[in-house]
Amino acid sequence: MSSHLARSWAEALAAVLAGFLAMAVMAALGLWAAGAADLPGGFVPLVAAVVVMAAGGRIDVSGDAGALAGTDADLTAMPLTVTLVGALVTGACFLRPPRRHTTTGTGDLLVRAGGIALLWLAALAALCAVARHDFHVSLGGQEREDPLADLFGDLLDVVDPTVGFRAVPGPTLFFGLLWILGVLLIALLVSRRTPLPPRLLRHQESVRPAAFAMLLLVLAYVVIGLGVGLVVAGIKGHPADTFAVLLLGLPNVAWLGLGVGIGGSWEGRVEGPFGLPMPQILDAVLRTPEGSGLSTVDLSSLAAEDSRAWWLLPVAAVLVLVAAFVAAVRSPARVRPWQHALHLGIAFALTMLVIAPLTLVEARLGLSVLGIGELGSLGGEVVLRPHVWRTAGLALLWGLAAGFVGGLLASRVSRTGDVAPDRPGPGGASAQRHRGDRDGAGDDR
Repeated sequence: MSSHLARSWAEALAAVLAGFLAMAVMAALGLWAAGAADLPGGFVPLVAAVVVMAAGGRIDVSGDAGALAGTDADLTAMPLTVTLVGALVTGACFLRPPRRHTTTGTGDLLVRAGGIALLWLAALAALCAVARHDFHVSLGGQEREDPLADLFGDLLDVVDPTVGFRAVPGPTLFFGLLWILGVLLIALLVSRRTPLPPRLLRHQESVRPAAFAMLLLVLAYVVIGLGVGLVVAGIKGHPADTFAVLLLGLPNVAWLGLGVGIGGSWEGRVEGPFGLPMPQILDAVLRTPEGSGLSTVDLSSLAAEDSRAWWLLPVAAVLVLVAAFVAAVRSPARVRPWQHALHLGIAFALTMLVIAPLTLVEARLGLSVLGIGELGSLGGEVVLRPHVWRTAGLALLWGLAAGFVGGLLASRVSRTGDVAPDRPGPGGASAQRHRGDRDGAGDDR
């Protein structure tokens, strides 16, 4: 018993270390491509902060500009490339040990998941201690182009502002716990071979094929986005900037493309000298005249900037239908097309309820003097918020339609649960009943 428990904790530790190492490497590469390696003494804390954000943690941004001035800074975003890599690595390590067995008990599964969750929180707490740093932003110098900033700085003795970041332990540990539990749950849902406790076996034929299809769909969008990004890096110039986006925020863009392709929408704005590290078409839609409110990001607004955005619609139609066909093929043949439609519709809606909020971006940096006005060259704002319920509702409709069509197409394919024609002779009927009983266990291959 003690050796089994020790092995479980060792496997949990390996999963946590592998997940955090993968996230740290991805974050470091992305920040290096973005030029953050040149920051004095801040690269390691910045890597830790990105990993914390990727794991669902919270980073507070603050600043100080002296007695007569104030800073206003805020940042809410998830670097989803780092998040995705960490989730895939941790989930794969979590699933690997149980595959040696044909079944697993509920207690054993809870012990393994609980060990990973506890070690994950311990590692996240350690990262919170590292993810803190302050940077000085110069108001003067030859590169300044804002005379207002120099005027206030000289006359009112405003010091060079300091902008810093700190990981907030409480929210970080809470949302980090939800993050790791969600990763482990999704890993179990999409796995083909990992055994489930006996009480859950009857649910797997309706859940696992659709869950796997959704994972395939979101990963397909990431792969397509990676291909487009590599082409852009090769022909548009500034490859370092493009690679920084790919290494830090590729799913942020790719999954927004999925939502927009099915008719979903986002809203937001970009103000100031800095903007979204995303395609220019998105930045153009979000840059509205000052005071005009939020812009809507949907298929029509993107197409108004670049007609090639219409391709998001047929791409979504093809990939969602492929996902529906995969789900139907992996399901027992006795599952009817209307059941496929229901399974995929619910799965697609839940998927968008998860990934759409993850694309939220809210960033603000401002410097004011005497509480009035902002120095324009230092101020800026980026907002991108999803219309979650509209996007999820449309995903439900798309899933219902694609699931029904996919079920019809899969009916022509031989797969688990097919019953051979009646044959005379001993064992014919019992053999058919045996196959039906076997399929009742929900083997989704």
